[in-house]
Amino acid sequence: MLDSLEPNATSPGISPPKDPLLQPLTIRHLTLRNRIMSTSHACGLEVGGMPQEAYQRYHLEKAKGGLALSMFGGSSNVDRDSPNIFRQLNVGSDAIIPHLQQFSERMHGEGAALMCQISHLGRRGDPYAGDWLTTIAPSPLRETLHRSIPKEMDEHDIDRVVKAYGAAARRCKEGGLDGIETLSAGHLIGQFLSPVTNRRTDRFGGSLENRCRFALMVHEAIRQATGGDFLVGIRFVVDEATPGGMDFDECVRAAQILTQNGAVDFFNAIYGTMDTTRALAEENMPGMGSPLAPWVEPVGAFRREVGLPVFHAARISDLASARFAVAEGKVDMAGMTRAQIADPHMVEKLAAGREDQVRPCIGATHCQSPYRPSCLHNPVTGRETTLSHVTAPTKGRKRKVVIVGGGPAGLEAARISAERGHDVTLYEAAADVGGQILLGATGSWRRDLIGIVEWRVAELERRGVPIHTNSYMEAGDITALGPDVVILATGGLPQVDLSEGSELCVSTWDIVSGQTPVGRDVLVYDGTGRHPAPLAAERAKEAGANVTYATIDANLAEELTYAERLRWKKRFLSLGLQPISDTRLLAVRRRDNRLEAVLLNEISRQETAVPVDQVIVEQGSIPMNELFEALRTASSNEGVTDIETFVRAAPQPMAARDGFELHRIGDALSSRNIHAAMLDAVRICSPL
Repeated sequence: MLDSLEPNATSPGISPPKDPLLQPLTIRHLTLRNRIMSTSHACGLEVGGMPQEAYQRYHLEKAKGGLALSMFGGSSNVDRDSPNIFRQLNVGSDAIIPHLQQFSERMHGEGAALMCQISHLGRRGDPYAGDWLTTIAPSPLRETLHRSIPKEMDEHDIDRVVKAYGAAARRCKEGGLDGIETLSAGHLIGQFLSPVTNRRTDRFGGSLENRCRFALMVHEAIRQATGGDFLVGIRFVVDEATPGGMDFDECVRAAQILTQNGAVDFFNAIYGTMDTTRALAEENMPGMGSPLAPWVEPVGAFRREVGLPVFHAARISDLASARFAVAEGKVDMAGMTRAQIADPHMVEKLAAGREDQVRPCIGATHCQSPYRPSCLHNPVTGRETTLSHVTAPTKGRKRKVVIVGGGPAGLEAARISAERGHDVTLYEAAADVGGQILLGATGSWRRDLIGIVEWRVAELERRGVPIHTNSYMEAGDITALGPDVVILATGGLPQVDLSEGSELCVSTWDIVSGQTPVGRDVLVYDGTGRHPAPLAAERAKEAGANVTYATIDANLAEELTYAERLRWKKRFLSLGLQPISDTRLLAVRRRDNRLEAVLLNEISRQETAVPVDQVIVEQGSIPMNELFEALRTASSNEGVTDIETFVRAAPQPMAARDGFELHRIGDALSSRNIHAAMLDAVRICSPL
């Protein structure tokens, strides 16, 4: 059953209770309290395939924050030959049932529904993981991304896997869940559906009806195992958008076959394929550099054809995009998974009329890194067992906190200290706050990065925290303020140190900021695998330079997430740049009124001299320690941060001597990323 919405629901100035996102949705017997959900993903917090405390607390925070439905357990495995390769749950064992029972009780207690995605990876698995079983698929065709060449399934395999789906669904119901979804797309059900991956000539191949047979058998087994009071859906592709694949019309026909046979109660719509890095980064999980909500229109067209509730998530990163999608009848539930990784309390803020205070998802894809579900600018997400998303006012005395440095670490330290109720002042030497983010956001596809700064500045303004720019602070200036706590977030300076010729080089910061003109023939050396070197190469190429790009790593942008690497590879292709990998910059010398860069290939051990006009070096940064050294003797803790209490985000030990407490955070300690810098701020300021 689909609830109707007011046609003028998106008019300006609408009061929160009439907001289309806050209207309930009823699907058969289940009523969801609003239209915002978190879609299934492998969040990286499972323990041995089980959703234990950290896993549950991560989802529970979203329930406390007001969401209607959490669809957890991305790609949860139903059988042994679908191994755990990206930290999925194991719904193929009864051992999961007590964990699900505890999980569902906690989520229901907060008013949220709970469902699990169950799946068999098929050829998307790994024959060398888990029990070292061969992968299986409708046809023995290798998947590009995961590399396995599967065994072609016979009917014994098919029957076994169908029963495994039914048993997994039964475990979910016994665990108290409200429903489950299966996954088609590049997983086993989708491998049967798509003519690209299904070359069979038996009753499971050829015609669309035959290719749907496996999905129908799976869903029939699920229905038999769970009965009529359990919702069953499918994450379903509305258009494979690939040569020889299922186009929109065929996807609709397949969905109608499932609907007519009573197989599903809802569709969770996605677009494209997922068997290559490009498809994952641009179609399945688009991030920064992609348009907002790129597939809402085709999903809306699909919804009009199938007559069942349709969920959808793909860079629906902000409430305005979600509101449009729901109000215009494009979707019934807006999947805002990454948006809630950034701010799990976004629904609560929306309902309270505080939409402007929602921490924005900027699409940085840090939550898709090996450190998932960590958000680039919400270091609490995924650490709910030790950190809190709500900063409680201090129960101790109000302290005077002076923060020096207005980059991400300093801004976060000021925000949290102010939320604790302290008297906070921030000083920044530059004309604007933001630090290196101001440089990073100038790139062709990274402009959304500035949201990290804008949100914190707005929060500081709301709390009345003074921000003094163009304020270069010396030790005497700080001590004259009579602080109780001094936090140095002064960042660092570019590291350009070479064994020979450092003085002849410029830094990536010099080029990206525009402080140094770009030469005619330039070498960009990347010693970190982060963003600055590609960004400088892009800037140099756009300025008309001939660019040679050398990196110490085996791949371009080695330290970044797969989605970010894909973006930079695509950008380099468009610019005609071909990176030289596994290469170290040894020295730079003057030669015939030009420069000579000496490169060493780490594999062949051969040296090459490259004549250039300019050498641009990226090797991270080194802390500016002068202010710290000048202050530490006057501090009560001699500038020492106790790491045991720091890691627990507990109050620092009481110092035996008088003076102010002194700490360094972010790049003022060492060259790391934004997430690490702000985690420092949370750990030191939350217990102040």
